[in-house]
Amino acid sequence: MSGARPDTDHRGGMTVGNSARRVLLVGNPNVGKSVVFSRLTGVGTMSSNYPGTTVEFLEGSMQLSGERVPVIDVPGTYSLEATCAAEDVACRILEEGGVVVNVVDATNLERNLTLTLHLRQRGLPMVVALNLWDETKHRGIHIDVEALSRRLGVPVVPTSAIAGVGIKDLVDAIEQVAGAGAPDMLPAGDVWCMIGSIAAEVQQIEHRHHTWRDVLEEVSIRPVTGIPFGMLVIILAFTTVRFVGEMIIGVVMEPLFETLWRPVVTVLSEALGKAGFVHDILVGSYVVVDGVRMLDFTQSFGLLTTGLFVVFGMVMPYVIAFYLVLGLMEDIGYLPRLAILLDRVMHRLGLHGYAVIPILLGFGCNVPGILATRVLDTRRERFIAATLISIGVPCASLQAMMFGLLGPFGVRYVLLIYGILLLVWFVLGTALRLTSRDFLPEIILEIPPYRRPALGTLWKKLVMRLRGFLFEAVPIVLVGVVVIDLVYMSGAFDVIARITGPLMDRLFGLPPEAALALAVGFLRKDVAIGMLAPLGLPPLALVKASVMLAVTFPCIATYAVMLRELGWLDMLKATGIMIAVSIVTGIGMNVVF
Repeated sequence: MSGARPDTDHRGGMTVGNSARRVLLVGNPNVGKSVVFSRLTGVGTMSSNYPGTTVEFLEGSMQLSGERVPVIDVPGTYSLEATCAAEDVACRILEEGGVVVNVVDATNLERNLTLTLHLRQRGLPMVVALNLWDETKHRGIHIDVEALSRRLGVPVVPTSAIAGVGIKDLVDAIEQVAGAGAPDMLPAGDVWCMIGSIAAEVQQIEHRHHTWRDVLEEVSIRPVTGIPFGMLVIILAFTTVRFVGEMIIGVVMEPLFETLWRPVVTVLSEALGKAGFVHDILVGSYVVVDGVRMLDFTQSFGLLTTGLFVVFGMVMPYVIAFYLVLGLMEDIGYLPRLAILLDRVMHRLGLHGYAVIPILLGFGCNVPGILATRVLDTRRERFIAATLISIGVPCASLQAMMFGLLGPFGVRYVLLIYGILLLVWFVLGTALRLTSRDFLPEIILEIPPYRRPALGTLWKKLVMRLRGFLFEAVPIVLVGVVVIDLVYMSGAFDVIARITGPLMDRLFGLPPEAALALAVGFLRKDVAIGMLAPLGLPPLALVKASVMLAVTFPCIATYAVMLRELGWLDMLKATGIMIAVSIVTGIGMNVVF
């Protein structure tokens, strides 16, 4: 199969042209549809928004009868009567036509047949991929494939996409259906009666004893045992992201930049005279580190120093770690369980349970946290989650600086920062929920069985997601660095510090010198906290300054990704919320402390 882009026109990411010559993967959520997509298309895929919506779908291509045709991973849906934005997009894509591959969870035939029969009643050319076929054996489920094919009137192919079983037969069936055209339309009738009749004829279930996997599935979904289990998984995931991210930074990225890239930028700096407008844009300015005047990859703010190092040396390692952990949790089948367990808590913030994933992983780095908000269904949820991540979720480097700054005074001051941020987080989330007019329905998810992840599929998803991050984030971050350089050269930061300095003590109980650190926080929060160290502030003043830095502007990389994910209007709204929260929080802490 080939994953290259098809030679067709695109409008807003949607394939336009001969709609009959495209393949649409349709199915309930969590039936392995994305794994089937990966098997058919390889890694040459792209993620696009459906025109006029924020709903994303994946698009790739495959070889079909000697022709390269588009393959679209349609957003998961339970029926053709749309109840949310994702299901509405699924229905609209189906209306544009194509060969439908209905991916069905073979371990839950009755539930999945609802969508299958609705598709058949539309008379679309269609193949049924009976996925998770290997799981049926473990669960004592026996399905007569030929009988099911006769009842549905379309080809039915058993597949196990994770292992790659049945994919060749599925491609053959797609070619057959594409050549034959649409079958006769299934007559309308009582769908539930039809499902009962079909299941009784084609499926037999035998009793079997519980395995350790069955026990684990039950333990991880029941509230009494599932919540402690979920906390353990969350801690393990967060620890893994931090460990892998920091290991990549320390073992790979920093040595590469210091050994291979520093000589290059040093030569370029000398060729440009070590100063000047072009020099400061490309290489950045020299800074004093440990008494030595030098180019610093985190503080010089040149395109070829900070611009590249922020993306590749600081953010990308955490993105890699995040997507590895996310891919494992997806393929194993744990994410729906975690979402269900935490849905009630997240609903109080105006979010679904799935929002816990980007929020938690924002503690490693806010950038992948913001990117991960794509798992949420609506623009409203993405805005709330992205705003909460930017305001109340300190990244790993910021947390490290907070520990370093306040650790010598006692861990209670560090815990005080986390306590204040948690309070701000819940108050703000509740306020955003109450001021939103959108209705947030209860979460409805199919709980898949636990599965063994396939390393090949995990690698393909990692490559696809990482490539998307690089194409989207790198240009925005580089442009952001140039803008910040221009603002800094204009002296705007010094003006801000002089204007806000007199208010620092009156409103927040901080010395005027802290104003510059807060202004620099827009560039790098961890560097800004480091600027507080020479001021000799008492512990409570450091707590106030650290909290204010945490709840104001995120770093430039996060801000750039927010612009990409939210757009100008919502980014400006989030910025206004950040400023208001920072001022109110600062004044409140000054009153209490």
